[in-house]
Amino acid sequence: MVAMTKKLKTFEVVFSDPSKTFYCSGDKVAGRVVVEVGDVTRVSALRVLGIGCAKVKYAKGGQRCREEKEYFRYDEVVHLDDQPADSDGSVILRPGNKYEYMFGFELPEQGKLVSSYKGRFGYVQYYVKALMERPAQPALECKRHFEVEEPLDVNTPDLLSPTGGVKEKKVTCMFIPDGQVSINAKIDRRGFCEGEDIYINAKFENTCSRIVVPKAAIISKHTYQANGRTKVFRQKLSSVRGNHIITGMCDAWQGKTIRVPKIKPSILSCNIIRVEYALMIYIHIPGSEKLILELPLVIGTAGLGSRSNSVSSQDSSASSASQSWVSLRMPSAPPSYCDITRDCCMDQPLTPLLDDIDTDDSPIFMSTSAFPFPPPPAYTEVDEEYNGNANMLKVC
Repeated sequence: MVAMTKKLKTFEVVFSDPSKTFYCSGDKVAGRVVVEVGDVTRVSALRVLGIGCAKVKYAKGGQRCREEKEYFRYDEVVHLDDQPADSDGSVILRPGNKYEYMFGFELPEQGKLVSSYKGRFGYVQYYVKALMERPAQPALECKRHFEVEEPLDVNTPDLLSPTGGVKEKKVTCMFIPDGQVSINAKIDRRGFCEGEDIYINAKFENTCSRIVVPKAAIISKHTYQANGRTKVFRQKLSSVRGNHIITGMCDAWQGKTIRVPKIKPSILSCNIIRVEYALMIYIHIPGSEKLILELPLVIGTAGLGSRSNSVSSQDSSASSASQSWVSLRMPSAPPSYCDITRDCCMDQPLTPLLDDIDTDDSPIFMSTSAFPFPPPPAYTEVDEEYNGNANMLKVC
């Protein structure tokens, strides 16, 4: 939108379907440019441009890095159907009337566009820009953005195949060997959509003298390339943790879940901006660097084919089967716990059991409250008198 002047009251781009949240490859972007003037105005031409581009801009090592890539460009001069034009093609717009210039164009076919994106050091954006050219005066322009979301199918055999890995690390203390820790983890596929659960099967072993903690997190990796240089920004999106593992022990995750949060799909087809995701399974080792195993993930767009439906149906059938199994083994009503009293107070402050704080994660705690022994029974003191009739006298 441009700043309105005395001669120009309205100049804006309006899409035909304002409720449409995003466009895909092959969709038609249509609308109108609405113009309303406050004084007689001569317009030599009105051009409509549709542009899609990616831009990267950052500073690294004292050098300014900039890069730009254009995905498509539409350029057309639009006309008013019911407005007569002069011999030079210009038209006169008069106050009191609202003029509408119609436009429409199709987006390129699939594989030539990249989903809209806005990051710390770059963006991918799409917009329609209108240019009003006037004789002997600078052109006026207005712009309106629209979102593009390219379908990313996670039903391919490559993304449906399992993936996993093994990682181990030798731990030292003052250059003296102190055992090792290891991870052996696997997930059933690499492709997921927003809101789906990732089931993790993993085994953790600890033979060092320290208490370690296994954890898992979904991380994003944003890569920006400009002027032959690369800048990477990593971020933790969600995380889960397991139980602490003492010396000489191991722990196993059997289907431990972590949910894919609300995030943008992966961007893998842009030359200067890439958005990738990974499942990071790691062990926190006090006083040492983490042992990290990263499994790559591809986040696709939702509602792509029958896999989501089949997964939900399998989950519902498994849930119903589990409920039927439980109903055979559990009583019809749970026992009542109304008469159970608390034996100890847990409202006392908690003390960290070990130093495993990891950014936004919380440490393991233990309660340091003392056991509340019950008070001694009530008693009375008595004094005996031995006379003819022995009586018990209460001492007040």
